[in-house]
Amino acid sequence: MHIVDRRLNPGGRSLVNRQRFLRRARAAVQQAVRQSIKDRSIKDIDREGQISIPRDSIHEPTLHRTSHGGNRERVLPGNRDYLEGDRIPRPSGQSGGGSSAGTGDGEDDFRFVLTREEFLELFLDDLELPDLAKRKLKGEASSTPRRAGYTTVGSPSNLSVPRTMQKAMSRRLALRRPGRADLERIEEEIAQVEAHQPAQDGDAERLEQLREEHQRLLRRRALIAYIDPVDLRYRRFEATPRPIAQAVMFCLMDVSGSMSAHMKDLAKRFFALLHLFLTRSYEYVEVVFIHHTDHAAEVDEQTFFHSTVSGGTVVSSALEEMLAVVSARYPPDDWNIYVAQASDGDNINNDNPKTARLMREDILPISQYVAYIEVGAEERPVDDGRKSSLWSAYEELQATSPNFAMRKVHHRTEIYPVLRDLFQRRSDERDRAKGRA
Repeated sequence: MHIVDRRLNPGGRSLVNRQRFLRRARAAVQQAVRQSIKDRSIKDIDREGQISIPRDSIHEPTLHRTSHGGNRERVLPGNRDYLEGDRIPRPSGQSGGGSSAGTGDGEDDFRFVLTREEFLELFLDDLELPDLAKRKLKGEASSTPRRAGYTTVGSPSNLSVPRTMQKAMSRRLALRRPGRADLERIEEEIAQVEAHQPAQDGDAERLEQLREEHQRLLRRRALIAYIDPVDLRYRRFEATPRPIAQAVMFCLMDVSGSMSAHMKDLAKRFFALLHLFLTRSYEYVEVVFIHHTDHAAEVDEQTFFHSTVSGGTVVSSALEEMLAVVSARYPPDDWNIYVAQASDGDNINNDNPKTARLMREDILPISQYVAYIEVGAEERPVDDGRKSSLWSAYEELQATSPNFAMRKVHHRTEIYPVLRDLFQRRSDERDRAKGRA
């Protein structure tokens, strides 16, 4: 059986097939996205890229003749060795004429490129974000229409009547289009000549001249339109990006031996989600990575996520390092400062008062938003009732500071509630601003 599709290939048909393939292989593609996130930079989360999935995941059913049963007649090319009825010996050392084991090149994975929109859809769906949050994170930069002069083409609703009439009058004056007063003057003079009783000498010649002049004025008025298409002027609008400022995102993370690979993966997903949100609100966003044990240092992203440093945990060292970086490069008057801190909650007890004081007196006053997530083992429930020393130190800040949020996260699906507070707060601020306006 052969199925031949003889339909025309309409535009966009390949896109439908691609989406159908992604839906069918969604589980394998989503697992590949999870693996690729580990190797991606936070700044590259929303970029297209190549992923690999097992070839078994893209197996498609096919229609073919069965190899067993039935009577078959075949026409084969002639040969010099066999006649009808001869038995053909089975090839030795091989099965069915195929290549022997261990020879040739094989390909176990299927590689293809995900677009930016497809990658973001899978990444955000893995975090179980609501649809509203997905639209905000995947949306393009917003802009507002702004008057930008006039144009000769446009929508009838944008027609500028005053500017059109001005252009039409200028054209009529330049081309000396006869006005209604000119015609009335000629018509009055014709009537006066015709009213002479008896007719005077030269009236017939004068009357002929006046009538010719009258006809010439009428033809000229007909040729020079009152409003010509070249006179039309439409109001022109240009999409102007909304005025936005620059932002800096500080990523603070404990990298002592107690932070497992699972905890670091949760922290990276949280940082990536916050970075996506900031890039939708600000045109220019910088990211600063500071890791710490008993001392802190500014590092690159690779070192930040993949290094393990021995030593105790002193959280205040990361806050002091951040304040030093702010003082050197990011003055609060010019930068919107966002802070994301991830830790397993361990901290030496005598450092907790200093940490809370630095956060309350120095960091919160200069920051737009500070989010602290306490990551834990995946098998441990979030609401187990236990409180770490750092969590206890931050609880008072959460009650008194509107720009501070803290959550416990043990699974990637629990990351969104921290960002939900930020989305809600910005919506409330916009509503209050509209009310004041």
